[in-house]
Amino acid sequence: AARQAGLHNLQLLEEPQAAVYDWLFQHRKTLTEDLAGTRLLMVCDVGGGTTDLTLLQVVLADGEPQLTRIAVGDHLMLGGDNMDLALAHLAESRLGNGRLSAARFSQLTARCRSAKEQLLAADAPESMQLTLLGGGSKLIGGAQSVELRREEVRQLIVDGFFPRVAPDEPIQQRRAALVAFGLPYPADPAITRHVAAFLKRHAQAARQALAAADGEERLPVPDTLLFNGGVFHAESLAERLKSTLGDWRCAAPRVLHNENPDAAVARGAVAYALVRQGHGRRIGGGSARSYFLLLDDAGQTSRGICLLPRGCEEGQEITLPERTFSLRLGQPVRFHLASSAADTNYQAGQITDSAGEDFIRLPPIATVVPMPAGSTRREMRVQLISTMTEVGTLEIHCVSEEDPAQRWRLEFQLRGENSDFLASTLGPAVVSMV
Repeated sequence: AARQAGLHNLQLLEEPQAAVYDWLFQHRKTLTEDLAGTRLLMVCDVGGGTTDLTLLQVVLADGEPQLTRIAVGDHLMLGGDNMDLALAHLAESRLGNGRLSAARFSQLTARCRSAKEQLLAADAPESMQLTLLGGGSKLIGGAQSVELRREEVRQLIVDGFFPRVAPDEPIQQRRAALVAFGLPYPADPAITRHVAAFLKRHAQAARQALAAADGEERLPVPDTLLFNGGVFHAESLAERLKSTLGDWRCAAPRVLHNENPDAAVARGAVAYALVRQGHGRRIGGGSARSYFLLLDDAGQTSRGICLLPRGCEEGQEITLPERTFSLRLGQPVRFHLASSAADTNYQAGQITDSAGEDFIRLPPIATVVPMPAGSTRREMRVQLISTMTEVGTLEIHCVSEEDPAQRWRLEFQLRGENSDFLASTLGPAVVSMV
């Protein structure tokens, strides 16, 4: 989309990491003092529509703090919009008219968003009156009002989305009532339970960062937090998450001050551009996920071979050692991929079972691999070379064993003029090990 808009020198940056870059830039003169004692930093970014979690290890190198991203969470469709919908459903039930039309419910949701922000503020009134206008000639005369009280809003939002839970309390898998507009919201709206599951999933890396020596039973909890996103304008939400993590840790974590959580991501993008020009401190860590090519075993694609391990830097070419593949030429084919954010130390070329919950199936790469000029061969032995591009996408090259100068780059071909043809004629996985 950016290239179509005329922007060709692209670099994609995840929002939690951008928020950290903004904080680093704002505190660039006092970093050593400000991060003293910090070993594990968690960024909790809760915006209008999503929740994103990131862990960064902090170590001192030559007297200065060095930050390395060690884990990222799933991109959860869970945020302020869900809170607004919860309040809107509550208000709708008090109007006594049954289900509202989509237009009136949207109007009510907007009123609830404004009420939420005011009733969660430190100087909140005891209650607010919401007015829902009528339609057509009854725009004024058909107006209805409903009251939302401060305590019930705090109970629904703070206790509903940031409940005090035990660190081992599992995520609820039941279908939640807070589903609207067909969006894939998580079944469990409790952000604190998602945080606990995230820390449990990356416990090994977190323990190493904390140099924890309290055994495997206890959940490793970050010692420092950075909150980002408009949701945390409400101090009650930030305080609830901080106190819950403090209960798990048996000590209150530090909270780094984010002076403008609404603008931190945009400012962090600018700070990152300056870092790329040599001005500032870069966050290490490379790729946040490991990527796998799923192998076609008698029609099953449960095994995957690691193409690019987690932690690889942008532009770094990864060749699979001692792995040769047979590449089908001259016909539409599909490559099935999966990714994993688990902190397992996969090696390039390692084969593993990809059926576990740590693996996410990705949209397949569909393409037609052309035959070399003057050749009628339908298959060729190749090696695979993978690279993480500057825009955070996976690029795979098939390199001929006979002539390394012959190289095919795999691209996403699911859109455009040939998409209908490809969708209807795709064969099974194009690559098989030989």
